[in-house]
Amino acid sequence: MVNFSLKSQQLSRMLETNITNSTLQFLNKLKNNNNREWFTVHKDEFKAEENKVKGFFNHLLEKLNLHDEIEKLKVFRIYRDVRFSKNKTPYKSHFSASFARAGKHRRGGYYLQIAPGNSFIATGFWNPEKNDLLRIRKEWEIDTTDLSDIIDDENFKSIWGELAGDELKTAPKGFDKEDPNIKYIRKKQYIFVKKFTDKEVLSDDFANRVNDSFRAIRPYFDLMSNILTTNLNGESLLD
Repeated sequence: MVNFSLKSQQLSRMLETNITNSTLQFLNKLKNNNNREWFTVHKDEFKAEENKVKGFFNHLLEKLNLHDEIEKLKVFRIYRDVRFSKNKTPYKSHFSASFARAGKHRRGGYYLQIAPGNSFIATGFWNPEKNDLLRIRKEWEIDTTDLSDIIDDENFKSIWGELAGDELKTAPKGFDKEDPNIKYIRKKQYIFVKKFTDKEVLSDDFANRVNDSFRAIRPYFDLMSNILTTNLNGESLLD
């Protein structure tokens, strides 16, 4: 009886710290039957898979808090807001969560999506508000040496690849299109994305791989946090 109890506890921990194949299978079925009638019939199955994925997200949260300070874990709802979308399917075919860093002096955030054939993590600055975007561009207008030292590092690039995000076709208003740093200045987003195969998602070390990738982004976050909490003279904007 004791052995059975121990096995049950071990199984419970495994389900909380790993993404299982049943989760990907359910998402595939949902993608192919994205309607309220099917979902209602399979609501219990959805809840079971959602609880397992939430367990994984919380497991990852614990790992992140060992090297960062996370203020909030947000697990996104499966229901889509279709009011202003041409796509009227009522449900997302993925599970996802974001992890917000704590404190005004910590900028940037972490995102994870689980979906068959389309799982990825993303991090950085997805939609900087107007003043933050201007501050970043002004920094690059002066110098991008610190940025290049970080994102061009061989180890960093092996994990995160190239800086991504939407950008303008030309220089933003008030900036010189011939500026040697224009490739950074014209960006509207400053993000990194890393994709995972289904095999990688289902592996026992997936949580560690995600956590290690997020840990590797810290030099970039530290630089950007410093920029966004100081003025161009390097004076703190925090109280």
